[in-house]
Amino acid sequence: MAYKKIDNYFSFADIAIQHNADKNRSLIFLDKINSTINWKPVQNMLIKFYETGKSKEGERAYSPLLLFKCMLLQKWFQIKSDPELESQINDRISFKSFLDMPLDYPSPDHSTFSRFRKRLSKDAMVQINSLLLKQFYQLGISINKGVAVDARLVKSASKPVSKKKIKILKEKHDTPEGRLDQNGNFKKFTRDIDSDWTFKNDKYHYGLKEHAAVDTDNGFILSTVLSPSSHHDSKYLPYAVIYSMHTKDKVQTVYADKGYAGAPNREFLTLNSIKDGIMRKDNINAKLTDIEITRNKAISKYRYIVEQYFGISHKHDKGYRARFPQIMKNTIDIMFRQFAFNLRKGAKILGVIPV
Repeated sequence: MAYKKIDNYFSFADIAIQHNADKNRSLIFLDKINSTINWKPVQNMLIKFYETGKSKEGERAYSPLLLFKCMLLQKWFQIKSDPELESQINDRISFKSFLDMPLDYPSPDHSTFSRFRKRLSKDAMVQINSLLLKQFYQLGISINKGVAVDARLVKSASKPVSKKKIKILKEKHDTPEGRLDQNGNFKKFTRDIDSDWTFKNDKYHYGLKEHAAVDTDNGFILSTVLSPSSHHDSKYLPYAVIYSMHTKDKVQTVYADKGYAGAPNREFLTLNSIKDGIMRKDNINAKLTDIEITRNKAISKYRYIVEQYFGISHKHDKGYRARFPQIMKNTIDIMFRQFAFNLRKGAKILGVIPV
């Protein structure tokens, strides 16, 4: 394999900063995070799926594990863009230490981050996130006995336009002239063709919908997926449950709000011997009984944990808005968020970092 070799030598600058290392909070945090996980299985999985760098010919590529860890830094430290990520890696001692890079070794170019994100498949990210959760399970942490499922709206990265307008723009872009910018260089089609409209809470919304499943014991994100915003929540419950099965332990109960009520989901849970924690709702023929109302209130105590994830990512990672116009690129991005969130959560549970 042809990956760039980064010699772990110590310069005078590296030696000098060791005297103040115990006062650098970011450095302490990242060192402790690094000690929480065995990176070797993650590295092996990345090499399995990531083709860049496997050829012996051409320029050597960056290790996929190094680039993966760069994506985590972007999530933990709320770095808004890839150019800013490049600048901060070059500027911050703690980042260089986390990436195992000497201080005078330059960061990968911001375009390298973009290409890395684009080349990673959804399947790769699903398996890498599962690897992390399995590591925590092997350390005795409960992962998926109870699963809470919910969804939230995510605003499109593009300005809303009609499907007719998008079709016209796409046809124009697909012409020889439309593919080039004013300087004669190839340009990307940057319109969002995956988002659509929905009406919720008396408002129209243009964008996507994030469907998430969260462990009710410890708050790990077990699965997350994006869909066009018009897709109904209920059809994603089986997907969320199936992709929450990271360990040999069986999912015991699934909790969800009234939007997931209905015969198909109840039948799915029954067929898989999973306890039904879906809230009931009124229908045309019958109102909720007092017992069903009490049951709904009890279920709501478990569902808050999904809202907790949504709230944290809303505040720290702008989870309410898509970063990119393409749904697949956004899916990879939220899976990096999932890994970063779970790794930090696991470190807190294990007492490696303060709660």
